[in-house]
Amino acid sequence: MRRVFLACLVPILLALPASAQDWPTKPVKIVVPFGPGSTPDVVARLIADHLQKKFGQPFVIDNKPGASGNIGTDAVAKAAPDGTTIGVSIGGPLAINTLLFSKLPYDPKTDIAPITQLVTQPSALAVNSSVMVNSVKDLVALLKREPGKYNYGSIGNGSLSHLAMEALALASGTQMVHIPYPGSPAAMTAIIRGDVQMGCLPAIAVTPHAASGSIKILAVSTAKRSPYLPDVPTLKEAGIDVDADAWMGMIAPAHTPEGIVAKIQREVVEAIGTPAVREKLAAQLMEPVGNSPAEFRARIDGEIARWAPVIKAANIKVN
Repeated sequence: MRRVFLACLVPILLALPASAQDWPTKPVKIVVPFGPGSTPDVVARLIADHLQKKFGQPFVIDNKPGASGNIGTDAVAKAAPDGTTIGVSIGGPLAINTLLFSKLPYDPKTDIAPITQLVTQPSALAVNSSVMVNSVKDLVALLKREPGKYNYGSIGNGSLSHLAMEALALASGTQMVHIPYPGSPAAMTAIIRGDVQMGCLPAIAVTPHAASGSIKILAVSTAKRSPYLPDVPTLKEAGIDVDADAWMGMIAPAHTPEGIVAKIQREVVEAIGTPAVREKLAAQLMEPVGNSPAEFRARIDGEIARWAPVIKAANIKVN
């Protein structure tokens, strides 16, 4: 009887996934829902290089841009939950897009397993130097004196740069005109040329232009000051309760075994904590985070709660 039991048990054991401690046993695909050279792509490649050197298994970047990050994030959601496909995504497709799109091909709450928040990156509120303000307080006073006169640029309808400025307007009781652009370089050029007067854009796109005197940086959008811009106050310090953090995180398909998720989380947190990776992140003004899956899930849920009233008040929809 015992032999019969063991004979039946062996095929079952062979069919089970490898132990989490053995991950990775096969090449791993890291899906990035944006194109090569994008910030998530840069971060994904840093992590892939570290893990490939450590484990001797290929870690392949698979760029799947489109639909505000939804296409690539959906590819992760629909992949086999066995640790061979993971992804790097951002607040849009993981949280905010649930409020902007009438329908998504996946549900971030049920189809995605959060692994860890990777980094935080500030946005910077910048104004053209011809605008006679030197602080957020000055700017708010100007906007209140002449509501609807001033324009701001963003990197697209529903983007964090759009939502941050609408949140500023809502919090300060002011009105501005939104002008979307296809990306940070175009929006930054518009501010420098005076086509728009201001914008809240990724700090890495803003800081190279501050020294020339063509723009002024009034604040950063994160909850605390950036260690890379220690002299720039936060919006909250200026009395504007707005927190717009351009974070990104590592995700897996839902139902990926908890042990595998935990192993990936440990390895990725170790990767972003190495001096070599930290130095390269700092060059992009990004701070490593490396929290737990539960903490990352709470961060995603918090983003939805934060932006829902702003999107409703500004009546923002993508489709």
